[in-house]
Amino acid sequence: MDMEFEKKWKEVVEIVEKRFGEGVDMQSLLFLIGVQELGHGPKKFTKDQKLDVIHVAVCTLLSRFGYYEFEGIDKDEWPHWKATNKLPYLKSSQQTQLMKQAIVEYFEENKLAR
Repeated sequence: MDMEFEKKWKEVVEIVEKRFGEGVDMQSLLFLIGVQELGHGPKKFTKDQKLDVIHVAVCTLLSRFGYYEFEGIDKDEWPHWKATNKLPYLKSSQQTQLMKQAIVEYFEENKLAR
């Protein structure tokens, strides 16, 4: 395991926990990224909308690896992507590592990390 990467991951979690409280997990981070990408500001979401928000985050994050391509915004101002490459089969731990890497890069690119 890459110690430098793990340091960056812990830094991202600490930044979010300082802002939103302890107990931040992958789902929480994906939801926050999805809300950020939507740009609708603070609002209440239905259960289905929360899943859609997480989907926005996943597509945003995986687009950096070439798995999705941004198509545009619909009339309700929700972003849409199309799959461009089939995701390879990954074990659960590999999926988690891929998402962690994408989240760390997202925070670095958006100057949200130290």
